[in-house]
Amino acid sequence: MMLQVNEQPYRFQPGVRALDLAAEIKPDADVFIVNGFPVGAETILADGDCCWLIRKGERPAADEMERLLYARHTPGVHARIKSSFVGIMGLGGLGSVVAVSLARIGIGRLLLADFDVVEPSNLNRQQYLVSQVGMRKVDALKENLAQINPYLDVSSINVVLTEQSIPEIFRDVDVLAECFDSAEMKAAALRCALTRMSGKGFVGVSGVAGYEENDLITTRKIRSGVYLVGDGETAAGPGQGLMAPRVGIAANCQANQILRILLGKA
Repeated sequence: MMLQVNEQPYRFQPGVRALDLAAEIKPDADVFIVNGFPVGAETILADGDCCWLIRKGERPAADEMERLLYARHTPGVHARIKSSFVGIMGLGGLGSVVAVSLARIGIGRLLLADFDVVEPSNLNRQQYLVSQVGMRKVDALKENLAQINPYLDVSSINVVLTEQSIPEIFRDVDVLAECFDSAEMKAAALRCALTRMSGKGFVGVSGVAGYEENDLITTRKIRSGVYLVGDGETAAGPGQGLMAPRVGIAANCQANQILRILLGKA
């Protein structure tokens, strides 16, 4: 009879509480997670439980960060996330939010691509700071992701993507996120996914402008592994801008669909 405590085997004793483990293994722990859920210190553990003992407010080292993510995601799920490689095309309101969501769940590798710099007009919806205006977006976003999860494997390319270059640049990713602003590049990316990138997951976006109802944003399956998020209609234009709330809804739907593909749920 065994427990797993901070990923190490530990002999199980009937009636043992989370608090008892902490007293022996990590006396300053004040957060107790069992099988992916936070529990109270008095929780009685069962044979085979996976437990994590954490000290609140402590800056985690790389291995501790991994334990935290394992603790929150459950081991099987996190192992798949950790071994995955996602490409993001365009680092604006969609791409920067997708990157932050994936960084927070500890995705294994990210490849970021954009050619632009951070502009003041980006700050209403994109994950950049006033102090980063003028920086290349690939550099600014890497800087911000490092603040969220310093142990990520993030590579970037400052380039104008084309329909010809996309398949080569992203040939090794498991899933590709289309986060362009331009309708022409959205169409080009989808053509790549449908004709030249068979077998890769693809999640694009169409229709996120304005402040229409939340539920109009849906996820549509185009074919196996290829999805479009959005309402399919609302494009940015005079009187209908791109705003953080609705763009953020779509971007997080996009990130969740990427996760579902990686976990074999889509």
